[in-house]
Amino acid sequence: MFPIRDVNPTRMRPVITWALIAVNVLVFFGWQPQDSDQAAAEFAYAHAAIPCEITTGEPLDVAEIGGPCIEAPLGQVVFPDKNVWLSVVVSMFLHGGIAHLLFNMWSLWIFGNNVEEAFGRGGYLLFYLVAGFGATAGFVALNPDTTAPLVGASGAIAGVMGAYLVLFPRHQVMTLVIIRIVAIPAVLFLGLWLASQFFLIGAQSGIAWEAHVAGFALGVLVTLPLRETLLRRTLAGSPYAAAGYRI
Repeated sequence: MFPIRDVNPTRMRPVITWALIAVNVLVFFGWQPQDSDQAAAEFAYAHAAIPCEITTGEPLDVAEIGGPCIEAPLGQVVFPDKNVWLSVVVSMFLHGGIAHLLFNMWSLWIFGNNVEEAFGRGGYLLFYLVAGFGATAGFVALNPDTTAPLVGASGAIAGVMGAYLVLFPRHQVMTLVIIRIVAIPAVLFLGLWLASQFFLIGAQSGIAWEAHVAGFALGVLVTLPLRETLLRRTLAGSPYAAAGYRI
């Protein structure tokens, strides 16, 4: 299944969603090296969040590159100037390839505008970052000794998708299924997406399903108690409100 668009127009320009997409694209093409896999890997180790580093609070030692997190490193830090905590933010704007970037940005474009309208621009940006932090925390909690870099906006976007599920479960997502475009309720589309993450358990896919699930769960938990307030804001001034429209 591939989402084409949702049937859920907004009345405001999704400035923050546009900005997030722009920053991700600029970082990928303007900062991340594209000339070789070795340069890309070195860049990721230098700038991306790494569970072992977050667990220990220290940058990786040379003995930990490509191996396990060790209790007594050799004292030869590979990137001594790396800010381990800042890397958590940076990771949200790094991607492992053009397909990774495009799919993430497409998903953010489809689901982000409505969530931005509900939360308001400032609240949406804060929510997005918190979802990204929560996704990283979830991945680190389940993989504390991993020394591989964690990259991608997927965890934060999963949080946006979780919020969309709570706010607009009955809205249709136009979805390409094999060769046909089918209207699927958001609750079904997002439920299937969430379920698909668990099929990645134990697979050597390189996909951080733990971050996706943690981000999605955080998005649901944060949005659920705010649902009525956020929906009132979304419908305020809308012609649907006068007609008693319910979401």
